[in-house]
Amino acid sequence: MRRLLLCFCLFLVSQPLYAAHLSDRVREEHLDNGLTLLMLERHDTPTVSAYITFRVGGVNEGQSNRGIAHLLEHMLFKGTKTLGTKDYAAEKPLLDQIEKVGSQIDRLKNDPTADQKKLEELRAQLKALQREHNKYVVKDEFSQVYAKNGGVGYNAFTSKDQTTYLISLPANKLELWAAIESDRLQNAVLREFYTEREVVREERRRSYESNPSGLIYEALVANAFTVHPYRNPVIGWDSDIANLSLAEARDFFSRYYRPVNMIVTLVGDFNADETLAMVKKYFGQIPPGTPVPRVIDVEPKQRGEKRVTINFDAEPSLSIGFHKPAMPHRDDYCADLLMDILTRGATSRLYKRLVVDEQLVSHVESYGAGGSRYPNLLVIDATPRYPHTVAEVESAIYAELDKLKREPVSLVELKRARNRLVTDGLRQMRTNSGLARMLSSYQALGSWHYLVDYAKNIEVIDPPKLLAFANRYLTATNRTVVVLQREGKK
Repeated sequence: MRRLLLCFCLFLVSQPLYAAHLSDRVREEHLDNGLTLLMLERHDTPTVSAYITFRVGGVNEGQSNRGIAHLLEHMLFKGTKTLGTKDYAAEKPLLDQIEKVGSQIDRLKNDPTADQKKLEELRAQLKALQREHNKYVVKDEFSQVYAKNGGVGYNAFTSKDQTTYLISLPANKLELWAAIESDRLQNAVLREFYTEREVVREERRRSYESNPSGLIYEALVANAFTVHPYRNPVIGWDSDIANLSLAEARDFFSRYYRPVNMIVTLVGDFNADETLAMVKKYFGQIPPGTPVPRVIDVEPKQRGEKRVTINFDAEPSLSIGFHKPAMPHRDDYCADLLMDILTRGATSRLYKRLVVDEQLVSHVESYGAGGSRYPNLLVIDATPRYPHTVAEVESAIYAELDKLKREPVSLVELKRARNRLVTDGLRQMRTNSGLARMLSSYQALGSWHYLVDYAKNIEVIDPPKLLAFANRYLTATNRTVVVLQREGKK
């Protein structure tokens, strides 16, 4: 036991040293076309994790194209002029016909005066063209090529602030990755657009419209923000998705998925000088593109509680969101610490009171919501345990939050939270993929140095600062409350 304690203490002491060491090892390069390249050599295993992140996400969409970034995430797996097709020259005329007919359908389907017979004829024509087109499509060829060459974890994700494509593969296949991904940026073919648009609509129905946790989350964010585009779901509203056009997707991609908005992050077994030359060879000639404009919408100060009730056939649940600043504002570090103190582990305040002592809930958690680049939300979720009610749970949560406003947290409690947060970060950095993800994400949000400076910045947060944060933000006038109740019951 003493030996384990000694090892743990040495681990905590080494955290700032590790951060400083990381700062010295990350190599940052900028190509002439604006591409940012982050490299960190690790020769423990003969593998490399490669992340391509674009500083574009749901927050950069307008009223006419909400959901386009997420739909593009799907479309960019469909291939290029050489991958995903058996014969692009023969396929191209069919793609043009499909777009022409699909565009006609989109123009007519929302027109109440449209000839419905004509609309049905066009839909039948589109289906016939799509069946003909299927003969040329090679499904999932990107993932097949990567898998045959030892690639794992091939995936992508879209958030409010960024879009990322990732893969881990043997070190001797890194040039294959560069060839595939540069080809995708320059020669992407958005094939199967209309069928994939319906796939995304089904994803929305499954994840939000028929899912209680998705329903309550979407309602919370949409009501907490009245002006800022963080209010819109990344996937888009159903009517948004149904009316996204192939021309809009192509335009959004050609403007923003370009080097000036792009971060390539490589972590693993490679030589940095050789890899820089390789990245320049494959990505250096791509035109810079258009910088993603900064969002100028500013959410006005909330001046009273917002409260929403959702009727749904599911167990009751509660979500409470408080507006707060985003990184790298000092108060964002306070929020991280308070969320840990409130809901992390069996000794956390809300878990101990609501789950252990009073058995009011079956689940309680806290997290950040909205996005990360602009002011966002601190959220507390709870699910009452039968026969207790949402009202009982909500009252108990506010009682604990009031304690944070009156009494400074103990130094022991604060130190425990600090150690957990820093240790979590270090744990994610252990793998090539985890470190590449963190470096690319923070660089997209501002700077990867946020990762290096995190331990130092939370170290200066003391009990008076947490007390001030609680009194400034965890207030009734600053909160949005969403209650999900079973249909027909109060």
